[in-house]
Amino acid sequence: MSDAHELFGKIPARNLTTWDTMIVGLAENGYGEDAIHVFTEFKEAGGRPNGQMFLGVIYACSTLFDVNEGLLHFESMSKAFGTAPSMDHYVGVAKMLASSGHLDEAFEFIEDMPVEPSIDVWETLMNLCRIHGNLETGDLCANIVALLDPSRLNVESKAGFVPVNPSDMQNKVSGQTPLRLQNRIQQFKAGDTSHSDSDKVYAHLKTLSAHMKESGYIPVLRYAMHDVDDESESALAHASGFTKSKEGCVPATTSSKAAVRVLKVHILAMQ
Repeated sequence: MSDAHELFGKIPARNLTTWDTMIVGLAENGYGEDAIHVFTEFKEAGGRPNGQMFLGVIYACSTLFDVNEGLLHFESMSKAFGTAPSMDHYVGVAKMLASSGHLDEAFEFIEDMPVEPSIDVWETLMNLCRIHGNLETGDLCANIVALLDPSRLNVESKAGFVPVNPSDMQNKVSGQTPLRLQNRIQQFKAGDTSHSDSDKVYAHLKTLSAHMKESGYIPVLRYAMHDVDDESESALAHASGFTKSKEGCVPATTSSKAAVRVLKVHILAMQ
């Protein structure tokens, strides 16, 4: 990204596409704050953003979980720049709200839309509600999706799971460099104790789990693939993705803006 930013600074005459590409590129690579800074720079230079650029800005705010700024930019589309939001913008805002855990606000936002919400809006909220454990609202969204187009719900989504397309996962992983910390690739499996610092990692996870329960978090056992007792319930908080995230955040040598990518694949067999 540093090379791209340097090249961007050398462009004598930047058009909308150039600015938009830089904004989206920064956001996609974990530099949401820099993306918003570039957008501010664009406006200060006298530029007038179009609908496509606002999609990138909303996405940048979503990566930062900054719903307040995202909503301000969304409102400025029509109020300050006379650009009517498209359905893609509504999907982006709903995703920004729900991804940040503001599920009720996302539902209210969709209900208050001045146009009829598309199935993409409801499907986005359905999946994010289930990811965040709000099964009731997720099922409600699923019922709406079923009414609009039953073919959009496969076996997994009808059962309450978030469907994962293996080809999509492959596309996300292709071209990416494996996570390296202190010149080592960190790889974990569920319940893995092979790492040299596994005792420290699990001790920290145990502390975090206690804080999570104090804050009201309760593991959702509805979709457990087997009977869950007290011991195995605690194991749900020690998933490999969480362990990898923990390990990726600990080393002091890691840059504060270094990307930590977590790939977590669930393979489900249903009858």
